[in-house]
Amino acid sequence: MKPRAILIDIIPPQMKQPEAKRRLYELECLVNTYGGMVIIKIIQRRSVPDYKTYIGSGKLKEVVETAKREKVDIVIINNLLKPKQMLAIGEIMRHVGADQCVRPGRHMGLPLRIWDRIDLILKIFQKHATTAEAKLQIKLAAIRHMGPRIFGMGMEMSQQAGGIGTRGIGETNIEIMKRHLALQTSQIEKKLEDASRSRSEHRKRRDRLGMKTVSIVGYTNSGKSSLLNALTHKGAYVANKLFATLDTRVAKLWLAHDQQILLSDTIGFIQDLPPELISAFRSTLEETIEADLLLQVIDASDPYWHHQVQEVENILEQLGLIKTPKIYVFNKIDLVPRNQRTNVWAQHLDKSITTHYSLPTTNYKPPVCFVSCLTGEGLDKLKDALRASF
Repeated sequence: MKPRAILIDIIPPQMKQPEAKRRLYELECLVNTYGGMVIIKIIQRRSVPDYKTYIGSGKLKEVVETAKREKVDIVIINNLLKPKQMLAIGEIMRHVGADQCVRPGRHMGLPLRIWDRIDLILKIFQKHATTAEAKLQIKLAAIRHMGPRIFGMGMEMSQQAGGIGTRGIGETNIEIMKRHLALQTSQIEKKLEDASRSRSEHRKRRDRLGMKTVSIVGYTNSGKSSLLNALTHKGAYVANKLFATLDTRVAKLWLAHDQQILLSDTIGFIQDLPPELISAFRSTLEETIEADLLLQVIDASDPYWHHQVQEVENILEQLGLIKTPKIYVFNKIDLVPRNQRTNVWAQHLDKSITTHYSLPTTNYKPPVCFVSCLTGEGLDKLKDALRASF
């Protein structure tokens, strides 16, 4: 049985309706990828989120009552919640009786749960991870996300239970949990470092052979794995859902009878991807960080593609890759009317290029290619652009 969800987004009063709908649509897509079913979507306009409960205690009580009535399993807030907010929300939910809101056949038999956006992304990661390294990275990200909450709740318990000259139970528990999480973090980081060293040796060998490396990057579900398959026949897993790929796949691509490159595909990016997730997946992203060239894949059929380009550029900047040469690859052009295909550069990329690049050549403009991984249209021109880049 699919878990039933209520989605809540807090937006500033000045945000336009199309942008507000886009944000909530992406959250709904994440829920669908997780395997859930969206029952109700709520948009709340506030200049500043409520300090204690993010959406306000009165609104939260209304949401919980609605969840009980509609037999909802999860309430998902489209942002990052602070530890004290999670604690306060939990208290209100218990007071309203959300812990008794268990319907027959309810998902896992659990009471009503509240997640933030990162909780949902981590749950998706856990479902899609297949390799030992990906599972370690997700565990590390979960520790970094949940740790502050656990510590915050422990401190709250300490303040409530402790007194002058005494030691609260929360304080004792938090110290035990800190040591446990610190040990787990250390063990995971060591295993990831071992994997990183192994990949580093592979890269050194490729460098000695003079092989150039190209990394495919882009927003999640833009068609990165499809492009890898279309160019190399690698057979990478492809699905029409967010975060279908969490690992790095590498394949050879022959550009000419005497010229070959290594093409890699890795995890997709998304709006508001927090630093702890980027940091946890840094070992997977090393192929991208060390690449000679980036292929930034863009879903040309998505009406909000320009927002996605901006998000990818922001993450590339965090990774120190804003100056790495690239080719913009507009994918899924089979879904775009032919007379609209060449207008995209003028719409956004041309005017934004000076913002994202501080290269010696001030008129630098990355090449732009239009392809369809489904039909094969434009792939030869993309190969020509790759040949011209080396």
